[in-house]
Order: sequence, then structure tokens, then C-alpha cells
Amino acid sequence: MILTLKTDVSESQVKEVEDKAKEMGFSPEISRGEEKTLILVKGDHAILSREVFEAFEAVDFITPISDPFKLVSKQWSKKTLIKSAGHKIGGNKLVFMAGPCSIENQINTLKIAKEVKSAGAGFLRGGAFKPRTSPYSFQGLGEEGLKILKEAADQTGLGVVTEAMDIRQLEIIHDYADIIQMGTRNMQNFELLKECGKAKKPILLKRGFANTIKEFLMSAEYIAAEGNTDIILCERGIRTFSDYTRFTLDVSAVPVLKKLTHLPVIIDPSHPAGKREFVDSLSYASIAAGADGLIVEVHTNPEKAVSDGSQTVNPQKFKEIMGNCKKIAGVFGRQV
Repeated sequence: MILTLKTDVSESQVKEVEDKAKEMGFSPEISRGEEKTLILVKGDHAILSREVFEAFEAVDFITPISDPFKLVSKQWSKKTLIKSAGHKIGGNKLVFMAGPCSIENQINTLKIAKEVKSAGAGFLRGGAFKPRTSPYSFQGLGEEGLKILKEAADQTGLGVVTEAMDIRQLEIIHDYADIIQMGTRNMQNFELLKECGKAKKPILLKRGFANTIKEFLMSAEYIAAEGNTDIILCERGIRTFSDYTRFTLDVSAVPVLKKLTHLPVIIDPSHPAGKREFVDSLSYASIAAGADGLIVEVHTNPEKAVSDGSQTVNPQKFKEIMGNCKKIAGVFGRQV
């Protein structure tokens, strides 16, 4: 439940309510706004203790939260704006992340970075540690790939987005990335999510390809519960009976998530497409649906990419996508 405190409460009164919540075995979370101070009381059946908190002079009114996810619920906060690498994610201006599926070498990474920067991207994405279906597929360059990624981003003024696959990689990646990505296969790796909650960087959380919206938001809650509410939700396609594309892009997830949560929502059009010829259409549908941005796989020579070449677009196509996204965004009063 959310305790909305009166406007003239003192710090000692706030602490009194907080201490009582802790004494009763709950986990209080305080949010201080310009006009109101809110206290989120987390815990099983917290609402049953409503009368205890109504007795406090500092409490103005109490709002029950029916959602199992509390901190990421729109009932707790109206909108989260995430600041990273000079960009604001979740605002009126859309943010684009682009780059190769896997970091391959220094020369090509820098070339791709310059191309996507020129087209209007704000972040360079690229994998240094790659979760692959086959153990014999390219697994990434590791820390050497992170160095290449960071150097290319620094030279072009881009932010860095890259994926961590397990807890051991988080500390290394933290030194190179502006945003740490949790891939679809790790959406329910709860111990890893908890560690992300302790990180001092925004987390880009991808929806699992067989998970519901509720499960997606509960995973985000694991991160938020540890103290990190800078979370970007990413819809990247789910498995359905259709097999013509790699996955089925759940465009409806965008308005649903916007209704349920205060977190920014972006779309990965590359993975659900599976074929580069569909990436543009899925990108346009995503922007029209209200997404806060895109994360797109781009390579100077997709046919020779070491991973996911079939769903990767070249820089010229990415520039075209960016131009059309700008037009679509303008219809809804948003900017690119």
C-alpha cells in the first residue's frame, strides 16, 4: 500500500512511520516529491495493517496496490525518465540504440559506430559475451570486445549498451557500459536480477520469449526491490505458433506496459523479424504504438556478420528507418 503523507510533515514524523513499518516486518520505500511525500509499504498482506498507519497524524490517506509488482507499478510513480550518456529515455524524444549483434574487431566496430551516429542513434549496442543456442557458435570476444566497444563509442560520442550473462560479468561490464542489458534468456535469472538491482547503471531488461507481461514486470520488480529503479523494458518478440518470422512481435505490449508501469518501453525489431526485410515495418509499428525508442542490429556487411546476419540491416537501411521513424513520431508530437 502507498501512504500519502500530509504536506507539512516533519522528517521526524516520516521516520516514525518508516520505523513502524520496519517494526511490523514490512519494507518501506520513501519517495519525496515537491508537494507530497509517499511511503510504499511492501510486504505480504500489508494492506491488512491499514488501520495501524491511519492512526498516524502524518498520514493523509492510504492507497492499496493490487498489482503484485509495487515499485514498477504506475500506482507508485507516474513516469520515470532515465538519464544516461547525455540522453533522456522515456521522455518526449525517442532514443535509438544500434550496432552489431557481436563485436568482431576494432576497425569494423568504429565504422558501424560512425554510421549509426550519423543516422541519429544515441547509443552503440554490441555483444561481447554472447548467449548462443549452440555451444559451437561464436561466443563473443569477452573483455577485449568491451574495450573495442567503449573505444568506438567514445570516439563517436555514443553511449554503450551491452549484455551481461551472469553475475561474474557484471563488475567487468560496469566499467565499460552506460546501460547493462539483461537478455531474454536471463529475464528470470533472479540472482542476476538482484545483482543488477545493486548496480549503479540503468538496466535494459528484455522480455523472455515465453513470458507473460506480469512475469516481465515481476522480473523488473526484482531489480527495483534492490534499489535500482532505472529500468528500461524491452519487448523483443515472443514464441507463438507462427514460424515464418523468428518470433512474433507483441506490439500490444507497448500500450499495456505504458498503462501498468512508469518505466520506459523500447522495442527490439530485429529479433522478432529474423529477416532484415521485416525490420523496417516492425520499427514503424513500434513507434506508432508509443515505444520510447528502438534497439536495432546494424552491420556494414550483414552477410558477413558472425552472428544474426539475417536479421541485421546495413547502415543505409538504418538511416532510412530513422528518417521514417521521425515522420511517424511527429504525428504523435514526439521527436527523434
